[in-house]
Amino acid sequence: MTAFARNERQQLADLLLRVGPDEPTLCVGWTTRDLAAHLVVRERRPDASAGVILPPLAAHGERVRAALATRPFPEIVEEIRNPPWWSPVSNPWLDEVTNTVEFFIHHEDVRRGKDGWQPRDLDEPHARAIWKAARFTGKIALSRRVRIPVRVREANGFGEFTVGGESPQITLTGAAGELALFLSGRQRASRVVLAGPAEQAERLRTARLAI
Repeated sequence: MTAFARNERQQLADLLLRVGPDEPTLCVGWTTRDLAAHLVVRERRPDASAGVILPPLAAHGERVRAALATRPFPEIVEEIRNPPWWSPVSNPWLDEVTNTVEFFIHHEDVRRGKDGWQPRDLDEPHARAIWKAARFTGKIALSRRVRIPVRVREANGFGEFTVGGESPQITLTGAAGELALFLSGRQRASRVVLAGPAEQAERLRTARLAI
């Protein structure tokens, strides 16, 4: 079994402790404290995390997250570092499936929250795992949020896919990690190339792609 999710989790926990609770992230309006609290709720409070996909529960989820965020920051980070074995998204059977891209993205949310960042060099197995997941979620995001034909091409030759028709108007090219960030709604902090009509490219660049 691979350990990409576990490694990203530990690196993120280390980074959160280094930068502290008050740094900006790519999640608009959220500091590192807010993001850390979100991750704990996601893994430990299914009743609250359900608000991400069930609007009637969104207010409850935000109340739980805001309350948890008031706890001492090192305690919050420790709960990220050591998820409960029973977690529906982080148990030993599902961790790599559900968290390989999740923790890569949130690690980058912190890394790229301020200017001066550079993309990390990912080894090929890690990059391929991210591409596999990004391809799946990216198809959903583009189908729901962007009603123009788009071709997504991984820059290192891992593959490509097309959404919205056989004759794409826009081609989106980038390394696996950059595509994962772009397709999760972090377009402004992703190093990709968009080829096609300027109006359509801007529409994709500003679309709300997060699922």
